[in-house]
Amino acid sequence: MSQTSPSRRIVVVGGGPAAHRFTEALCSRGLSDETSVIVLTEETHLPYDRVALSKALAEPEVDLTLGDKSLWENDGVALVTGVHAIDLNLESREVVAADGRSFGYDELILATGSSAATLPIPGNEHTHVYRTLEDVRTLNEQVTSLTSRLGRQINAVTIGGGLLGLEAAAGLQALGANPVVIDGGKWLMGVQLDEGAGQAMGRLVAARGLQVHGGVYPSAVLTSVHDDGQTQVTGVELADGRIIPADLVVVSIGVRPRDELARAVNGRAKAEAAAVAGRLAEDLQDEDFVPVFRTGPRGGVVVDETCATDVEHVWAVGEVANFGGKCVGLVAPANTMAEIVADRLSGGKAVFTGFDTATKLKLSGVEVASFGDAHAAHSGALEIVYADPARGVYQKLVVTDDAKTLLGGIFVGDAAPYQSLRPFLGRELPAEPGAYLSAAGGGDAPDTELPDDAILCSCNNVSAGSIRDAVNGCDSCAGNEPVQELAGLKACTRAGTQCGSCVPMVKKLLENELAKSGITVSKALCEHFSMSRAELFEAVRALELVSAEEILQRFGTPVDAQKAGGGTVAQRPLGCDICKPVIGSILASQHSAYVLDAGRGILQDTNDRALANMQKDGTYSVVPRIPGGEITPEKLGVIARVAEKYRLYTKITGALRIDMFGARLEQLPDIWKELVEAGFESGQAYGKALRNVKSCVGSTWCRYGVQDSVAMAIQMELRYRGLRAPHKFKMGVSGCARECAEARGKDVGVIATADGWNLYVGGNGGANPAHAQLLAKDLDDETLIRYVDRYLMYYIRTADRLQRTAHWLQALDGGLDHVRAVVIEDSLGIADDLESAMARHVDNYEDEWAATLKDPDRLRRFRSFVNAPDQKDDSIIRVGERGMLRPATADEHQSALISAAAAPKPVALGATIPLRPLS
Repeated sequence: MSQTSPSRRIVVVGGGPAAHRFTEALCSRGLSDETSVIVLTEETHLPYDRVALSKALAEPEVDLTLGDKSLWENDGVALVTGVHAIDLNLESREVVAADGRSFGYDELILATGSSAATLPIPGNEHTHVYRTLEDVRTLNEQVTSLTSRLGRQINAVTIGGGLLGLEAAAGLQALGANPVVIDGGKWLMGVQLDEGAGQAMGRLVAARGLQVHGGVYPSAVLTSVHDDGQTQVTGVELADGRIIPADLVVVSIGVRPRDELARAVNGRAKAEAAAVAGRLAEDLQDEDFVPVFRTGPRGGVVVDETCATDVEHVWAVGEVANFGGKCVGLVAPANTMAEIVADRLSGGKAVFTGFDTATKLKLSGVEVASFGDAHAAHSGALEIVYADPARGVYQKLVVTDDAKTLLGGIFVGDAAPYQSLRPFLGRELPAEPGAYLSAAGGGDAPDTELPDDAILCSCNNVSAGSIRDAVNGCDSCAGNEPVQELAGLKACTRAGTQCGSCVPMVKKLLENELAKSGITVSKALCEHFSMSRAELFEAVRALELVSAEEILQRFGTPVDAQKAGGGTVAQRPLGCDICKPVIGSILASQHSAYVLDAGRGILQDTNDRALANMQKDGTYSVVPRIPGGEITPEKLGVIARVAEKYRLYTKITGALRIDMFGARLEQLPDIWKELVEAGFESGQAYGKALRNVKSCVGSTWCRYGVQDSVAMAIQMELRYRGLRAPHKFKMGVSGCARECAEARGKDVGVIATADGWNLYVGGNGGANPAHAQLLAKDLDDETLIRYVDRYLMYYIRTADRLQRTAHWLQALDGGLDHVRAVVIEDSLGIADDLESAMARHVDNYEDEWAATLKDPDRLRRFRSFVNAPDQKDDSIIRVGERGMLRPATADEHQSALISAAAAPKPVALGATIPLRPLS
C-alpha cells in the first residue's frame, strides 16, 4: 500500500474468485496513485479456486491459489484476511467488522458469495458441508480418523444429488469410503439434466460403486454416544422409514447467497421507520417500508445490468448478486460481473446481459455437460435425442422449431460434441443438428467456422475473435507480435486458464488460423524427418532399427544432399542439430546401448559426447550419482580427496548431490577412475535422462515420517538411472504430507501416507513451474513401481522433442485423465509392453563412465588437443575466492593473455580452425 492516503478507496468484501477477478481486472487497467483496493476476507487464505475443491479433498495441502500471488504485492492493493464484516454505515461509507475495525470506502463491491444450505432436521449439527477449503480438509481428516478408529471401510452419506453433492461423494469414495447419495429429486442433477440424462447419470455412477437413493428426503441424522462421551453418527433416517447406515454425513443441497450486510442495513432502516411510525418493526407491511437494498425472494442483492445495487457507490458481483430474479453459483458469470464493475470504475460502459449456466465436468469418471435451454422451455422447441442405456450414453440438442438455431443441449457419458457446439448457442447451426450427436455413430461432428463474437471460453468471456486477433498479432505482446503457440495464447487471452475445458477448441482455432496464414501446422521433427518424434519412435521400435544410418535411410529426407547437388544417403550429412540428438535418444531409450559407440557419438550434444557438462570456461563438471542423497562418510572422503587433488570447485546442489567444477577434458577419465573404484557411478547430469531422486530422511529418523522415503528413493533411482527420455526428468519422495522433498515439484513425485504412497506426475520447477497432479493414491510398493514404469515409458514413447512431462500432460488429448486410463486402467492394452520395455532397460543398464574406462578406444575422446594427445590446455585461468578456485572473469583472462608468451600452441578442439571430429 502507498504511504500516502489515497483519494479513491475501493473496498471489496469477500475473498473468493469474484473478488480476485475484480482486483486482477482493475489492476490490469492500471491503478493510479490516488486509488487503493482493499479486499476483506473471512478466510485466512489467498483467494483460491473453489471449483477445484475436490483436489483439496484428496490432497489437503494442494495449492489452489488463483492467479499470480504477486497480485497482492502490488502498490495500492491490500488483502486483509480474517475479517468478518457485519455491517455497513452508508452515511460515513464504512464497512464495520466484528472485531470493531472499520474500513472506509468510496466504492464498495459486495463479493460475499454464498454459504452452504443446511437441513432443518434432528441431528443436523453432526453433519458436514462441502463449501470451503476448511470444509474439505476436515472431511479428509474425518475419513482418515474414522477409518482408523472403526477398523473398517466407513459409510459416507451425501445428502444432495447436484453438482457439489456428486463431487463430494466421488471425493469421499476416492478416499476409501463407501459412498451413498440421498437425493429428493427423481433423478440426479435435476437443475442441469432432464429425466433421460439424469437416469443415465444414475446408472453410470451406480456402475462405479456409488449407491443412490432418489426421490426421497431425509428426516433425521441418527447418532449414538460412545463410552468416552463422543457422539458418533450411525445412520440417516429417510422419510419413508428406511435407515441408511452412515458414519459420516455431508449435506450438499444447494447454497444461500450471503446477503447479510444488505439485510443488516435493511433491518436497521426498518426499525427506524417503525419507530417513526410508533409501531413494531415486525408489524410493518411491505408496502409500508421501502428497503435500502432490494433483495430477491430467495436471497441475493438485486443489481442492474451494470452490477450496481440500489445504493449509490455499492456494487455486487458473483453469487450474492441477484440479476433477473436469480443468483447463480458458477464461475463464468461471477468473472463476467467482476470484469464489468472493473470496467465501470475505469470509465467504461460494459453491461451484464445474463447468466451463462453452461457446465462441463467429469463426476465419478462420467462426462457431463449441460448448456443453454437444456430443459426445452422455449415455446416450440424441438429436442433431438440419442440415448443408449446399454452404453450409458445420453445426448440431446434443443433447437428452434425450424431445427436451425441451437438453444441448448445435454450430454452424459460422451460429451465430445460440447466444445464445438457451445459457442453456437443462440446461433444457426451450420449443419443438421443430428450430425453433431457423436454417439449416434454419424462420425465426427462437422468442422464449423466460429463467428468472431462467439464465446469460446465462458469462464473468462473470451471470444473466438479475440483468439484470432492474438494469433494474427497480439496488442498486449511486445511489438504486436503474433502468438503462434498454445501456452502463449492462453497467457495472452486467458482462454483456458480457469477450468480448462475449452483448451481443445482454443488449440483447434489456433491451428486453423495458422493454416489460413499459410503457416503450416506441421508435426515434422525437422527438415530431414516428416514424422513427429513419437511417430519416429514407434517406427524405429516396430522395425527394430539399431543405427542412425538405418533410420535416416528408411525415413529421412536427403535435404542436405540435394542442396549439395545430389549424392547417396551414405554420402550426405547425418541429419541436423535437431534430429541427431533425437535419434540418439530414441536408440538409447530402446536399446540401452553405450551412447558413443557404433557411430552414435556424432548424434549427441556436446555434453553427452564428453559425458559431462561443459562450463562457461570450457572445463567440465563432475557429478557422481548419490542415490536418494544418502552417502557414507567414506564416500564423502573420496569426493573430498578427488576435489583437492584436481583442485575442483565443489558445490552441494538442490538435487542432494555434490558437483565438482573445473575439470579439463583430459582429466575426466582420471577423476572418474578414482570415483568408480570407490563405488560411484555417473550422475548423468549431462543427459536427457533421470537426474536424481530427492528424498527426506523419512520414517527412519523423522518423528513425522510414515514411510521409509530414503529406501524408496534409492530403489527408484537405481531402477530408472540411465533412462534416456525426450527431456531430463526428476523425482522426489517425501516420507509424509509435510513434503520436505518437494515431490510435487518433480516430474514424478511420491508422498507417503499411512496406507502407502500417493503418486504425483507432471511437476517441474524452472522458468515455467508446474505443480504435479495426483495420479493414484495409497499404493503399495509394487504397484507404485509398476505405475511409474508405465508412466515413464508412455511419456518416452509419445512426448515431443525436448518436452517436459508437465507440458506433455497439458498437450495430451484428455490430459491426466487419459494418462490415468492408460497407466492404471490399461485402456490401450499396452501396459505389459510398457513394463517389459522398462524391465529391459533395468536389465541392460551399464554405468557410462565405468564402460568408458574399460575401453581404450573410448578413452581417446578425452583429449584437449588432436595433434598433441598428452598436452594439457594451459589457457584455462583460475582465480582464488572463498578458499576455492573459480573461472577468471573476461578482464582477468584478457590480462593473462596479454602477458602470455606468443609461442606456437597445439590446435584446441572446438577452435575456429576446421577439424575432422574424432570418431
